[in-house]
Amino acid sequence: MYETVLFDIDDTLCTYRRTAAAVLDEAFGTVGVEPYFEASAYHDRYAEFVDDTEDIDDLRRECFAAISADAGRDPDLGRAVADAFAAARDHSNVKPLPGALEAVEALSRDHRVGVVTNGAPAMQRAKLRGLGLADAFETVVHAGYDARAKPHPEPFERALAALDTPAESAIHVGNSLSSDVAGAHAAGVASAWLDAGTTPDPTPTYTLGSMADLTRPPWRSY
Repeated sequence: MYETVLFDIDDTLCTYRRTAAAVLDEAFGTVGVEPYFEASAYHDRYAEFVDDTEDIDDLRRECFAAISADAGRDPDLGRAVADAFAAARDHSNVKPLPGALEAVEALSRDHRVGVVTNGAPAMQRAKLRGLGLADAFETVVHAGYDARAKPHPEPFERALAALDTPAESAIHVGNSLSSDVAGAHAAGVASAWLDAGTTPDPTPTYTLGSMADLTRPPWRSY
């Protein structure tokens, strides 16, 4: 039914061995201050700095500086925390979700495969290297950098153009209803949602219990 499969990376192909919250706590300790913001503040404000920074380290430094200023702290303290965070966060220190590597291998035998991910190119490339998937995909679109961030349809359209695939012949695999499912549907692409234990809205085309489900694609009859 589909000739092309697109994948998200974070919490679809892989997860961190250590959470951002744990690394941030370590960074505060390294700098020698009590924690004064949570990792969620960084994630909530991430998009504000994408267009005006050169890479993920620069983005994080400016984001932490702005959060610090809003908290009445010296912005340079935030930059120091960001540097400590970067030193503690090894972006290749990821582990695959169960069944993810087998799914990519199985699908790549008779599908074209690509990636559409929200994330800085250097950071996401490091994750793929850490997973042993650096050369597994025919195209990788870094949404928010190469194109508008998901759920905008542009990154999906860019991947489809690179693979010379019409939207109706593609399916996108991801864990986020708001960015992966909604974004794929906005581009006219079907979706396979990795069930996160929430009520699906919007409704995905397929729901996966785990990535292992893709070793026998649910859109095929056997």
